Amino acid sequence: MRAAVMYGAGDVRVEDRPDPKIVQPTDAVVRTLASCVCGSDLWPYRSMPATGTGRPMGHEFLGIVEETGADVRRLRAGDLVVAPFTYSDNTCDYCAKGLHISCRHGGRYGLDGVDGGQGEAVRVPHSDGTLVRLPVAADSALLPSLLALSDVMTTGHHGAVTAGVATGDTVLVIGDGAVGLCAVAAAERLGAERILVMGRHTARTDLGREFGATDVIAERGDEGIARVRDLTGGVQRVIEAVGTRQSLNAALGAVLDGGTISRLGVPQYEEGPIGPSAFMRNITLTGGASPARAYIEQLLPDVLDGTITPGRVFDRSFPLDGTPDAYRAMADRQVLKALITL
Repeated sequence: MRAAVMYGAGDVRVEDRPDPKIVQPTDAVVRTLASCVCGSDLWPYRSMPATGTGRPMGHEFLGIVEETGADVRRLRAGDLVVAPFTYSDNTCDYCAKGLHISCRHGGRYGLDGVDGGQGEAVRVPHSDGTLVRLPVAADSALLPSLLALSDVMTTGHHGAVTAGVATGDTVLVIGDGAVGLCAVAAAERLGAERILVMGRHTARTDLGREFGATDVIAERGDEGIARVRDLTGGVQRVIEAVGTRQSLNAALGAVLDGGTISRLGVPQYEEGPIGPSAFMRNITLTGGASPARAYIEQLLPDVLDGTITPGRVFDRSFPLDGTPDAYRAMADRQVLKALITL
């Protein structure tokens, strides 16, 4: 099969790799219909040391079940399924608590002999617990929004849930990337009355307004904090969807004492301003990696009926062999989120 492999910073290649096969009786092989490039893929794209072996890439995909192991009960060949961005058994104590990201038997695509999602097919471990069957045809116009449930929409939703967003709230979303925009949609879905999105890319913030944002904050740093406070007096709920120290500083500056900050952006820092000054303000820091599997079935009906349309974050499509171009386009901010079609 053909699949994308990263060999170092800026070095993504599409090459021939062995076809996936059933290894464990709980496995399924999924023939990929659509995948995408994640914002988190850009961190190794910018900084990964060169390697001679490469790393299979991609963790967001949907496709058709091609084969199942002997112990698979919920799935059969021909099912259209979406895969959350990590696999899990959906039976351990962590999964039972809705924390599938910490599944005791789970793992990540592209590691430990498991295929990446940016390829023609994927062996999915613990497939009964991982994969979610989709009640649409393989040529449905909803496929981009259903693919968004694999990560970006469920991650945005995780931010809104952990921030405690509820009806009537004022919410600040920091970041106009795909996750930030999906966090806007999630906050609107949960009933937020006012949603401010902090970003300076007009095409993206315009989409944020269509997703439910009421205000756009183009300023950054102290100016951005001052603008939020001028408009609101400070906010009780902040969703930080970037992952830099600057964005964390902005969250801490904009949030009210006693408020909540949910961090969704993968942190690109080891230390932050969380000493005595933050301690005295009784600020709650929460968030983290989304347990996507816990949310897919919650959000699926709203995708199916058009209440939310997260597939709109995909603003350009690439064939599988164009995956290196997709990475370059996203890294150069020419594309919000690249869809890979097969």
